[in-house]
Amino acid sequence: MCTAFVSIEPGSAVPVLLLSVRDEYLGRAWLPPDHHWPQRPELLGGLDLAAGGTWLAVDPERRTAACLLNGFGPLAPADTRLSRGGLPLTAVREGGIGHLDLSPYDPFHLVQVRPDGARVTSWGGGLLTEHELPTGLSVVLNDGLEGMAANRTASERVRALMAARADHFRARFAAVPRPEPAAGGPTEPAWGDWLPIVTGDGLALDGDAALIQRRDFGDGRIWGSSSVSLLALGPELLRYDFATAPVPADGSGWRRMEV
Repeated sequence: MCTAFVSIEPGSAVPVLLLSVRDEYLGRAWLPPDHHWPQRPELLGGLDLAAGGTWLAVDPERRTAACLLNGFGPLAPADTRLSRGGLPLTAVREGGIGHLDLSPYDPFHLVQVRPDGARVTSWGGGLLTEHELPTGLSVVLNDGLEGMAANRTASERVRALMAARADHFRARFAAVPRPEPAAGGPTEPAWGDWLPIVTGDGLALDGDAALIQRRDFGDGRIWGSSSVSLLALGPELLRYDFATAPVPADGSGWRRMEV
């Protein structure tokens, strides 16, 4: 249950904030963000060692980023299926993915952020939709923007877990001052009151509303949050902070990426 929160305040010194939590089977190998793609050396992101792509790509030159969430719906044909991990890389370099033939891809939601706003592109069941995000706080789940994708999970339990997470953390972010991170300096003062919230807000890892989670499905299959990313974008600003999950509540474990 990957989740992205996007805060847009056009009059702010830092108009766009992105929180991205990656959830995956924890046995899937990956590497932390770096310049992993020789053919695109300027791009920064974590590397999925299973397929060679990424769940979040950043282009420091253009001050743009794109994060990927899996969706629900009919899968692409097995004989032509392509990894979705290349889509964030394409999106940040080419300004979007609407020009691509998406039929080889399983369902997904792609969140693209830039200094003046954000957009969500969703694909599933042969349908492509795009939504420019409004001012304020938006949440993107595996069920799409605000959980309202055309193709959603058939599991009432999974839907309830996503709703609990969205409701709890929307309320928590609304209850504290919105940060305006500077480009430099440590993570903790930069993100202020958001930081203890994004590290889990004290919730149990298996709680219904858990943002940072661990769930044991047996036979050694552990599903959970593998990393957390925080990005701040403005006219002259791009800040990217990254941590492997679970993140210590004292604020340690964060790394400000050089962009």
